[in-house]
Amino acid sequence: MTTPTREEIVRGLAENRESPNGAARNAHAEALAGAAETSGDRALFREALDNLINAYLYSSESSRMLVPFARLLQEYDKDPGAFSHWDAHSLFWQFKWVATAISDSPGIPLESATGWLDEMERRYRIAGYSERPVREAELWLADAIGEDERAERAFRRWLAAERDDMSDCRACELNGQGQYAVLHGDDAKALELWKPVLDGDLTCAEEPHRLLATSLLPLLRLGRADEARSHHLRGYRMARGNESLLPSVGRHIEFCALTGNEPRGLEILAEHAAHVAPLANLDDRLAFHAGILVLLRRLRELGHGRTRAVPYGGSPRTVDELYEVLYAGCLDIARQFDARNGTTRVSDRFLAQVGREPLLTELPLGVRSAALPQTGSAPAPTLPTHPGSGADLPAAAFTELVERARRARDLGHPGADALWAEVAVRVDALPETDPLVRADLAAQQALAAGRSGAAEAPQLLSRVRDDYRALGVAERAALAELRLAGVAAQSGAAPTEVRALLRVALRSAEALDAAEPLRVRRIALAELSAIRMESYLRSVESSDADGHHDHHGELAAELTDFVAAHEGTVADLVAEAEEMLGRVALAQGEPERAVPLLAASAARAALAGRPWQAVDALVLRAGVLMTLERPEEAEAAARSALEHAAEVTDAEAQGVVRLTLADILLRRGDAAAESAGHALAAAHWFDQAGLTADGGAHARLLLARAYAGDGRSAEAAEVLQSALADLLEHGDQQAVSVREFLGDLLRRLNEPRPAAEQYLLAAEVAEGWEDPRPQAELAHSAADTLNDAGLAVEAAAAYERALELHRLTGEVAVAEVRILRSLAWLGLREEVTAPAVSGARKRLEEAADVLEAALAADPAAPDLRSELAQTWHQLAQVLDRHVNANEQSYEITDEDEENDTGDGRDGGDEVQDLAGPEAEPAAGLSPAEVDGLRLEEIELWDRAARVYAELGPDHLRDRFQCLNNAAWTEQERGDAEAGAARVTALIDEARELPEDTVPDWLLPSAERLLAQLTDSL
Repeated sequence: MTTPTREEIVRGLAENRESPNGAARNAHAEALAGAAETSGDRALFREALDNLINAYLYSSESSRMLVPFARLLQEYDKDPGAFSHWDAHSLFWQFKWVATAISDSPGIPLESATGWLDEMERRYRIAGYSERPVREAELWLADAIGEDERAERAFRRWLAAERDDMSDCRACELNGQGQYAVLHGDDAKALELWKPVLDGDLTCAEEPHRLLATSLLPLLRLGRADEARSHHLRGYRMARGNESLLPSVGRHIEFCALTGNEPRGLEILAEHAAHVAPLANLDDRLAFHAGILVLLRRLRELGHGRTRAVPYGGSPRTVDELYEVLYAGCLDIARQFDARNGTTRVSDRFLAQVGREPLLTELPLGVRSAALPQTGSAPAPTLPTHPGSGADLPAAAFTELVERARRARDLGHPGADALWAEVAVRVDALPETDPLVRADLAAQQALAAGRSGAAEAPQLLSRVRDDYRALGVAERAALAELRLAGVAAQSGAAPTEVRALLRVALRSAEALDAAEPLRVRRIALAELSAIRMESYLRSVESSDADGHHDHHGELAAELTDFVAAHEGTVADLVAEAEEMLGRVALAQGEPERAVPLLAASAARAALAGRPWQAVDALVLRAGVLMTLERPEEAEAAARSALEHAAEVTDAEAQGVVRLTLADILLRRGDAAAESAGHALAAAHWFDQAGLTADGGAHARLLLARAYAGDGRSAEAAEVLQSALADLLEHGDQQAVSVREFLGDLLRRLNEPRPAAEQYLLAAEVAEGWEDPRPQAELAHSAADTLNDAGLAVEAAAAYERALELHRLTGEVAVAEVRILRSLAWLGLREEVTAPAVSGARKRLEEAADVLEAALAADPAAPDLRSELAQTWHQLAQVLDRHVNANEQSYEITDEDEENDTGDGRDGGDEVQDLAGPEAEPAAGLSPAEVDGLRLEEIELWDRAARVYAELGPDHLRDRFQCLNNAAWTEQERGDAEAGAARVTALIDEARELPEDTVPDWLLPSAERLLAQLTDSL
């Protein structure tokens, strides 16, 4: 293997600094340090050691920085003069990292750790630095070894010492101060200290990443669950996959375990399976694995000990197996610390953490998580209880339970099924059972069979009918007859058979004794059921599609007669009929007629003491009102539905109510936060109903949109990405919309590469559509994002494709023009040469031609005129850049590194930055050519300024910028007076205008510019 040259080592160090953190970067840094030492170049060796220390710091091997730091310190002691001011500052800064690494390494004796701390204090004092970092390091060492009084003294001295160049950033310091408060049981104080970091006012390379994770349990303990959820979604996104943040990942896993989100915790664990292996940094391993152990313990308690977890040591592991191996490893590390520190503090804290009980039984997070696998070893569900339990339930209590179940059944209460389920459990424990209770239980079983379409439902219902007849409960027998007809219709029986059963049911109801309190109700129910089923049977018998309108008319007439006949007796059935009438009106295309019918149905159900029955009508009414553009009424209906849904036990219905209200609120535009809360609850309910991929996916899409509307882009992206696979299954239109939305979010989060990927994937789906505009817009977005990411070649290809698609439409001149302008500037990114400038000019002139052609058809269009002025403005900037590059080439030749022209123009980027180190200088221009270009610049800026002036006050800033640029260009031509005259004319014009029409910034800016130009005369 050949020895690398100095140039190769230098290049390798530059590449290594830009490489992702982790073992691969560390190994490369180690090799470079070895090669630099072999080269004998001491400066290069020092640089390589510094790079190796930094590589170790941001990885799971941070404890390994001790050796290269000791070597670098030796180099400093040998020749301090060889270290520049910055090199020396860096060395002393790294002392803080080393102090932490020593404290966190149980293999280093306590005497050595204390000695390093003393050495740090001595060197800082000699160098004139504050003791602030020293006291912070002392605090954590004292805390680890159980010297609490010393820790408190160090804490106070830390806060009292002055901040200087060696102090940690404020964000990191507040992290430590808050953690100290947590250790002393003051969560509220910690969160108060952390607020500037958590709010984003103070940030650094690892903050708020770490604090978002550290704050989770304090927030939960204080009952601030909503904030904890938000911190989890934001924080995990920042920490995911980052080796140096594995302790934070462990905290997110622990948070999931303690909030009823074990499936989510298991997914996070799976995403970091490669990092579960033993880490070189024992303190990080203890923190990361302890969080995992909290999850594994919870999974074992829930009966998932045999569920597959993640591999460890090259072998697959179940939850039980992984728990055992990680627990043993962590306990060993904790005892190593204890042995060194002479205290059991580390192991005590570890055991307390692993034994933590859930802080919340359930905290919906919004993100999609796969359900845990079914397991036979899961604990049996706990049944609701009454005074006494099992065989000890008193007879009176059992009788009361049965009566409650019957009342709920007769009322149609959603909780009736649960009550009968408890009766079924209790009944077998009694020595004797009332035959009517047995019949009622059999009726519940038959009803459930009928709902599920079970084949045995008719036989069960027939038996129930016979049992009730034998017991003399005729009204229940009549109800069983009606249910037999319903089951027959549900199973697809012939219409003649269903009608025959309906007639039997009606006769049974009519045959009830006149004194029977439920006789009227049974007859009305039979009539309403017949109306409903007859409509279905007519549709089955009719083969003429046009006959559907007749069916709707007949059904509406029958329902109207029913309402008139029973309005004063069975209010809940009348409410049901009115809801059906509302649905018929909608089917007939008459939403305005449906609205009052649905409102009447809901009101009648509520007055009848059955608010849960009003829910469907209110939800439907809310949706109809939104289509009629009556959002305030729609919101009122949806809120009423949510209120009435308090006793609804159907999870899907609960999800629908909340999703409806969330959608209405989001469309309102000023209620995104409240919308998010309802969408979050909707997603949770749909998950409970087993509809994660359907209603749950739509709820998560709405939740993401609500989060985005509330400025919570990271949470929105996390939720949307978790539901992406489900959402893509709901058709091409939604796939394109969702991917575009995700691209927008990622772009907002400054993640241009993945954002561009989403735009391009969406464009692929839209490729075959008849209308090319969606694909054009997506290609344009992808190009802009690739441009943001610095991928010039890929961006240019995407721009060309977008341009081609926009031209196919022949409608979007502005979009076409903006693409041409972007392509112009892309051509100048690598180098500013005459050919590159010529290419950019051609693109911009082409853009101007497009706009002028569009203006020929619509001369007064303000957007087109503004874009034309902007195009002239940018062409002038391109020419200005050409001139500056030409002058720069002469300055470089003269070894003059001063690049600032000293003017205030907006095109004044340094040419070296644009051209790059490898670029050839622009071809030399003669003085006449330079002057010609400057004259053209002035003419273009004047032309643009005139258009901006015609467009009015909204474009005043653009106009001022053009005048500013033209004035400075006049000055460069040696005619500062002409430039000053331009500005003076603007000032005079502004002073003639009414004071309230002149922006506050205009006159001060213009007068300052005039003064600068005058000074240059």
